[in-house]
Amino acid sequence: MKAVVMAGGEGTRLRPMTSSMPKPLLPVVNRPIMEHVLRLLKRHGLNETVVTVQFLASLVKNYFGDGEELGMDLTYAHEEKPLGTAGSVKNAEEALKDDAFLVISGDALTDFDLTELINFHREKGALVTVCLTRVPNPLEFGITIVDEEGKVERFLEKPTWGQVFSDTVNTGIYVMEPEVFDYVEPDVPVDWSGDVFPQLMKEGKPIYGYIAEGYWEDVGTHESYVKAQADVLEGRVDVEIEGFEISPGVWAAEGADVHPDSVLRGPLYIGDYAKVEAGAEIREHTVIGSNVVVKTGAFLHKAVVHDNVYIGPQTNLRGCVIGKNTDVMRAARIDDGAVIGDECLIGEESIIAGNVRVYPFKTIEAGAFVNTSVIWESRGQAHLFGARGVSGILNVEITPELAVRLAGAYATTLKKGSTVTTARDHSRGARALKRAVISALQASAIDVRDLENVPMPVARQQTARGSAGGVMIRTTPGVPDSVDIMFFDERGADLSQAGQRKLDRVFARQEYRRAFPGEIGDLTFPSSVFDSYTGALLRAVDTTGVREAGLKVVVDAANGSAGIVLPNLLGRLGVDALTINPGLDEARPTETADERRSGLIRLGEIVASARAAFGVRFDPVGERISLVDERGRIVEDDRALLVMLDLVAAERRSGRVALPVTTTRIAEQVAAYHGTQVEWTTTSPDDLTRVCRMESTIFGGDGRGGLIIPEFSSVFDGAAAFVRLVGLVARTQLTLSQIDARIPRAHVLKRDLATPWAVKGMVMRRVVEEAGDRFVDTTDGVRVVEPDGRWVLVLPDPAEAVTRLWAEGPDDASAQALLDEWSAVVESAGH
Repeated sequence: MKAVVMAGGEGTRLRPMTSSMPKPLLPVVNRPIMEHVLRLLKRHGLNETVVTVQFLASLVKNYFGDGEELGMDLTYAHEEKPLGTAGSVKNAEEALKDDAFLVISGDALTDFDLTELINFHREKGALVTVCLTRVPNPLEFGITIVDEEGKVERFLEKPTWGQVFSDTVNTGIYVMEPEVFDYVEPDVPVDWSGDVFPQLMKEGKPIYGYIAEGYWEDVGTHESYVKAQADVLEGRVDVEIEGFEISPGVWAAEGADVHPDSVLRGPLYIGDYAKVEAGAEIREHTVIGSNVVVKTGAFLHKAVVHDNVYIGPQTNLRGCVIGKNTDVMRAARIDDGAVIGDECLIGEESIIAGNVRVYPFKTIEAGAFVNTSVIWESRGQAHLFGARGVSGILNVEITPELAVRLAGAYATTLKKGSTVTTARDHSRGARALKRAVISALQASAIDVRDLENVPMPVARQQTARGSAGGVMIRTTPGVPDSVDIMFFDERGADLSQAGQRKLDRVFARQEYRRAFPGEIGDLTFPSSVFDSYTGALLRAVDTTGVREAGLKVVVDAANGSAGIVLPNLLGRLGVDALTINPGLDEARPTETADERRSGLIRLGEIVASARAAFGVRFDPVGERISLVDERGRIVEDDRALLVMLDLVAAERRSGRVALPVTTTRIAEQVAAYHGTQVEWTTTSPDDLTRVCRMESTIFGGDGRGGLIIPEFSSVFDGAAAFVRLVGLVARTQLTLSQIDARIPRAHVLKRDLATPWAVKGMVMRRVVEEAGDRFVDTTDGVRVVEPDGRWVLVLPDPAEAVTRLWAEGPDDASAQALLDEWSAVVESAGH
């Protein structure tokens, strides 16, 4: 006997899950519903099957093919337009006209004994046997009344409660003889229970109803979809679960990586090659698809997660469905009954309320509260560039495909035949992505000079030597699973806002320029990069008096790329240096704030016991430095900026110093004392760079370890700052703690407040209104200066749904009071 599987329905009630996937392909415990149906048919010997398809037909065909993988023989009957339940079977008449056949829906989950049904049909000599089952609420289904013999007496399609006098409903599973086709008109919509069966009954034909025992769930609503998963996990339905039961009720498929410190409360299912990190908690009735990543601190209960989904740390998912290729970012919450379509981005700390539908390809911005369905608009901020170039989680947000498109867009903004310098840090992720970037640049008629693994300042300096621009890929500072793709201009500085916008525009329109075969770019690997960098640095920066002073310093390369350039540099500088942690550690391309802190404490202990003049610790890409004084005490980054400023200004006695507006105003006192002046810049590094390119600028810094030595370069450079500091200390004969002691203490406090994108403009307007007649500085954000000199700066973050505040007063208490006062202003504007 052959079978017909009806797989043409659109499943409109199941949108947005069925917006981009036909209903029969919806996974139930990681297998399409229709695969469960086909396996049931095979169990009962129905190997030859015709599948009727219409909506998104190619997806069904591509998935199941000819059925060989299932050990079945599948053919397809395609409907050009919906033909109804009978019309679509009539469409397959050619394959079915020789013998009785079974009709079953491709989107209902069941374990009925089909052999019994077929035997019943044959015993009764029926023309049609309707498979019936008992349900508690028959309103959604067609009711069928049968006599003691099992003969059908009447059909009622979707009755009202007043018409309900039976709980046996039509499951849409039938066994039929081929004569039934005589009652179905071709090429017009015809239904079995609405059109054909009443006609057969009128003519007294033998229609029987077989009441089946077992499980049947018409997966027509979101509730029934989630229930079907729970029923499979609870063993209420007899279907195969793929994988191993690693503990009672906890199923894991092949290649699943489940950390022993995760909390699993079954029954639940973890798909193949999924990864569950330590500290994640997965509760009953949760189904996790293939290649899903569940990060530390995530909580899932009754959640159905399709394939290739990223579930960020501290997320909370309850009773929801997440479509494939979706990213749920840190601390997002998705409530009961919510459904997220395929390929969405759910931003950090956003909340999706219960029963909300988010259709495919949408972005929900960070911090948003969504309580209505998102169907048309995308509520996202699709800014490519953040504070550190294009940043995101490796292989979740930043993939090789994205790197290729990004590099293609960047190449399109440059002239054909230009040269771009590429570089990376010592992580494997950066190495893999850089290769993608290089191939895209070459394919867009750009010549590439690849420096491989070098410190960031070396990459910038080499870019400035005749390249049209540069790309550096590094691990995001403090976030080991994220990367930053940084773009440089022809001077080696970060791409300007205008340059970023241009790149953004080309990327958004996907208007990439490709090279003709004869124009493919060249790839070269320049030699002696470190020699030329070190030579240029020592020629530019004043090191007089260093050899005579006999200074002893401790240098911590922190297992980063600064260690590659230091041996050459220290040898030529003529300083007695002890280098620690010089080797590269591929497994640790960045460090957390705590790791950095403990590294500085260790450095301090070595400096004190070695009686060195000071200690310096580089960041992993050699861009920033932290200092330890001769007693081994950590000089905090904001103090280190003032110490360096004091030394440079005291030696130069004129010129200007570039500092961001968030810096303490004590910097003004220090600069003025030595006859220099401060030029305030925005918080963006490219603005600091712009001022440091000016003739009279003698120094720049951001108070977070980034220092600029303009006589050598206009960008942050740890090695240049170190060489400059060695020269200054050697000539002044003062210790770092003596210099620190003569600078007044600063009291600057900082706070971040979550602010949805939609209200950022309103927040800034409210701040200006509240400032009244007080002095307002709008260099970057809004800085309000009180009559007594205290000040607060309110600055909307360009890349995140956050407003940042800084406040300075004569002591911590007054700064705190100011911060509290203006935080209230920001929060009231946001509500």
